[in-house]
Amino acid sequence: MESPVKAPVLPPLSALWRPIVAMLVVITSSNYLVQFAINDWLTYGAFTFPVAFLVTDLTNRAVGVAAARRVAWAGFAMALLVSLVVAPWRIAVASGTAFIVGQLLDIMAFNRLRRMTWWRAPLIGSVAASVADTGIFFFLAFAGTGQDWLMLATGDLSVKWLMAVLLLAPYGVLLPRLQRWVPMPTV
Repeated sequence: MESPVKAPVLPPLSALWRPIVAMLVVITSSNYLVQFAINDWLTYGAFTFPVAFLVTDLTNRAVGVAAARRVAWAGFAMALLVSLVVAPWRIAVASGTAFIVGQLLDIMAFNRLRRMTWWRAPLIGSVAASVADTGIFFFLAFAGTGQDWLMLATGDLSVKWLMAVLLLAPYGVLLPRLQRWVPMPTV
């Protein structure tokens, strides 16, 4: 007789405060920084936003897909509100839409690849989600404004892919410390 499969224990929202606060900081700073161009094809937000994928990937690895989705939705709600204060409404709405689509895609890809070599799930998930996030964000935020949003999107995506590779280092360093990232209450 087979033993029943135990459902993963979803941590309480209070245990997810570190990833939720990290997500809020990353999204708010990215929404502010995307307003400032470095050159014709790149904004400062391209360097901060990929950390959002690191946050959900660490949470997904630590406590599972359901908790990662909770962090994405909580981060989305809080960051959208704060972003409406620090960024124009069009950028805040574009960011929120692109963010949640990209995060849910990253979480799904990561979860399907989680049993592969330690670096494949976060890298492939981040690269795929970056394509969706970048396309949605730059189209909604800048189409029809006179900005060359396709050039900005191309530069942004290139940096996001580079950051996906570079963020493997902190991901690898934090893997053995996941209990600190999302401390699970003892039963």
